[in-house]
Amino acid sequence: MKKLLVAILSLAAFSASAQDDVVIPGISGMLGQAQGNIVALAGAFDEEQMNWRPAEGIRSVGETILHTAAANYYIAMKLGYPPPEGVDIMTMEQITGKDAIIETFQKSADFVQEKLKGVDPASFGEEVDLGFAQMNQLSSWLIILEHTGEHKGQLIAYARSNGVAPPWSQPAE
Repeated sequence: MKKLLVAILSLAAFSASAQDDVVIPGISGMLGQAQGNIVALAGAFDEEQMNWRPAEGIRSVGETILHTAAANYYIAMKLGYPPPEGVDIMTMEQITGKDAIIETFQKSADFVQEKLKGVDPASFGEEVDLGFAQMNQLSSWLIILEHTGEHKGQLIAYARSNGVAPPWSQPAE
């Protein structure tokens, strides 16, 4: 009976360890895909279209990209990773110029990916005060993923409204 119990406990420990090896790469991969799509889509807009907004009082294309970048830093900060020196999330949406907007977003994407890959999965259950909700660490990382996907979708709608097709939807040449 002891041998059976040891075998079951060993299998349970192995199973939990195997899950740890899946969660971070899974989130990182999905997040990387959405981040890459935002960068590709931002590149498909021209300089003037970066200022386009569907109506007064709604974020422009560029502001949406920068909002997503600022949120990356904000949530990472709440997870215990302060933004790099010189990053001001409060004024980030004021950055102008297509290249500067894309660079700012890419730096935030790289920052979040770097921090995510260093997370100890054992910390996923720890409580985090995001300022707008109490979550655990895993949910906080999933918010970054969801938020990035949300604004990727918004940017696709903006692109289609401006006659811009997402680069990944183009036929292969």
